[in-house]
Amino acid sequence: MAQPQSWEKRAEEYSFYGFTDLPSVHQRGTVVVTHGEGPYIFDTNGKRYLDANSGLWNMVAGFDHQGLIEAAKAQYDRFPGYHAFFGRMSDQTVMLSEKLIEVSPFERGKVFYTNSGSEANDTMVKMLWFLGGSEGQPQKRKILTRWNSYHGVTAVSASMTGKPYNEVFGLPLDGFIHVGSPHYWRFGEEGETEEQFTARLARELEEVITREGADTIAGFFAEPVIGAGGVIPPSKGYFQAIQKVLKKHGIPLIADEVICGFGRTGNTWGCQTYDFIPDAIISSKNLTAGMFPMGAVILGPELADRLDAAVEAIEEFPHGFTASGHPVGSAIALKAIDVVMNEGLADNVKRLAPRMEQGLREIMERSNHIGELRGVGYMWALEACLDPATKTPFDGDLSVSERIANTCTDMGLICRPLGQSIVLCPPFVLTEPQMDEMFDKLEQALNKVFAEVA
Repeated sequence: MAQPQSWEKRAEEYSFYGFTDLPSVHQRGTVVVTHGEGPYIFDTNGKRYLDANSGLWNMVAGFDHQGLIEAAKAQYDRFPGYHAFFGRMSDQTVMLSEKLIEVSPFERGKVFYTNSGSEANDTMVKMLWFLGGSEGQPQKRKILTRWNSYHGVTAVSASMTGKPYNEVFGLPLDGFIHVGSPHYWRFGEEGETEEQFTARLARELEEVITREGADTIAGFFAEPVIGAGGVIPPSKGYFQAIQKVLKKHGIPLIADEVICGFGRTGNTWGCQTYDFIPDAIISSKNLTAGMFPMGAVILGPELADRLDAAVEAIEEFPHGFTASGHPVGSAIALKAIDVVMNEGLADNVKRLAPRMEQGLREIMERSNHIGELRGVGYMWALEACLDPATKTPFDGDLSVSERIANTCTDMGLICRPLGQSIVLCPPFVLTEPQMDEMFDKLEQALNKVFAEVA
């Protein structure tokens, strides 16, 4: 009898990969995972990996949190599925909406559910377009985001995403405009202070609005910390400077908190970390601690009131998803919010974030090829450089960050390559000894790869 193919070959033969370096897969095979314990995952060969990427930013309570698992089981037993159409929704969905407004920075508001952050951003754009048409300004359709930002993969949210790889799809669509990235280390001019850099970005935003016409712009979307663009915190005073410009022109500011929300930056919301109140919040990932696909548009009071009035005029908002407000997802989200906020996970991030920064800074100081350490809370990136003094990158053909990530994987550590950066965004349950393990394996991988390519 013929022997079955390996898990790796079965994965490659029958699976179509997204956001995956295919040369690495062809050479190394797929890591096929069977289960997890705390911040660790295990593959089909029994090898254990410390997942310093939290799955995909989202498994903040680890991979086997019994409270979350029991919440899912209990809701499946009680009421395993429903929708939120036609004036019907589950009691869990109602309670989740109440909780989201309670923990939001808004005094009041309303919540609309999706299955992902991409769909939530897409939905928010449709809401803004709907408002423009209903309020007699059908030309108000342009969407502003930033270069190197990430907002999702639907046709609309990919158009919002300021990454060049979307050109292969013929995106962005017309009317999606990308303004400057607030990455001071990379884009600050010689002799320019961080505050001057921020002021320049605000002036450039004003110029774009003037050029395009404020009456044609529906909204400005921004991650408090640009996540999948390489963990880029805003420059000093950035959100205060741009929000002043946006308010002057009556343009809503939408905080894409898909990655930052629910504790990643050290506060419940990234907008709290950077001291601004947006007009709406986009949530996903940590909303369910990665244990159910769910996204949410959390509307502040002004947008909620305007949308209510617009819907009243035509009787319904003609948009939604079959699994919007799914009762199991809602039950898991309620438990996840409680776990993060009341079971010590958020406290653990606040307590250990300075230790994480210090450990990574020491690694940077011992290396000749790290140009920048950037981040906040439990999200950090190390920028690999051939020459940090001149910020000269490695030759792209060397695939340095991919090599570092692959070497880390060989050592039992999962991290993420982004551009020439290595990103670490561990689960909130990470302990001090596990953090030390992360530091040790990362530094070994960096030393090995830099010895090969520098």
